[in-house]
Amino acid sequence: LASSFILDPELGDMRDCAVSQSNRGVQQIQHRAHNLHRAPLANFSLALCLLVLPTAAAFTMSASAPLKLTAQVAVTGATGRLGREAVQQLSAAGKSVRCLLRHPIDNVTPPKELSKSSTSPEIAAYLASLPGVTMVPGEVTDPASVSKLLEGCTSVLALHGATRRSSLIEAWTDAEDTVPNHAKQVNYYGVKNIIDACQADGATCKRIVRITGKGEAPWQLFTVLINMLGGMAKGWNYEGEELLRKANPPVDYTIIRPGVMGPYEKKEKVFALADNGGDLKVTPVRHADIASLCISSLEFPNAARATLTAMHVPPGEGEASYEPLLAKVSADTREYPVSLIEEHKRAVRTVVSTLFAAVAAVVLKLAMSLMP
Repeated sequence: LASSFILDPELGDMRDCAVSQSNRGVQQIQHRAHNLHRAPLANFSLALCLLVLPTAAAFTMSASAPLKLTAQVAVTGATGRLGREAVQQLSAAGKSVRCLLRHPIDNVTPPKELSKSSTSPEIAAYLASLPGVTMVPGEVTDPASVSKLLEGCTSVLALHGATRRSSLIEAWTDAEDTVPNHAKQVNYYGVKNIIDACQADGATCKRIVRITGKGEAPWQLFTVLINMLGGMAKGWNYEGEELLRKANPPVDYTIIRPGVMGPYEKKEKVFALADNGGDLKVTPVRHADIASLCISSLEFPNAARATLTAMHVPPGEGEASYEPLLAKVSADTREYPVSLIEEHKRAVRTVVSTLFAAVAAVVLKLAMSLMP
């Protein structure tokens, strides 16, 4: 009987309507209980429960209701193609956003709109002009900057990624420990800095959404190419994932592995998700759609501690939005490889060595053909 009042469907979401439920439920139940005052003593317990239970339940719901993860959102990599989409969507939704700013914009005039030719400072200036957006100077590789960024935030979209190009012989050097913008510093230590800030005393950030990629197949051609030309970016992205999974004390994360992101044509009912880091055929995906997925995942408690693969399927075979898919995902249950960075390096070294050997063979053959 008490439950029928507390769970009145007309009151909507219990978490958002705890006070309304309490007031309305108490009035109705007190009326029922009043009619029992002349009943035998056997009804006393029921009457007492009817009087006390709704108030206690409403109080419990209010006390334990989670802080909305979109109350204030931090964003790293805000000027990237994915990051700028996320910031614009959050601002348009009326959310408060804090962005990590690497570029001074004091003397930069914000453009009226963004274009393909917009520079990073111009993009940052434009984003800073949007309602609810605050810029926090710093680098993701600097722990103090990250701690400052996350102040007062309830979640963070870690959308940063290393963009530095590397040489073919870098896999044999110590560049990962000496170059400040190396993928190890950005994709690995950058994530570590975010985790540390979330674990600090008094921290309010309760969810980390991290964009990575399919990094569990070090010998896959596409992975080898990215690692070879991008300073082991794929490999260090995966190591950053493992930092999130193994964090102690644990942190709530949502790892998203998208397809090949770009400004592609919008198509209907193409969204597909696989949880537990499941395998889906790699496809093109839109920056705007993945930005929406990152933001929407914050509204689903079941997406915490989950690794999601996001691809497209033929039009009409998928969902029109990510919400129905997010409602079905579950937290990670399988055991992921503890570390794959050495295997990523071995794959790159093998391929580069093979390329050099092939080129050397061609040059030698050409030279011998020119000999008298």
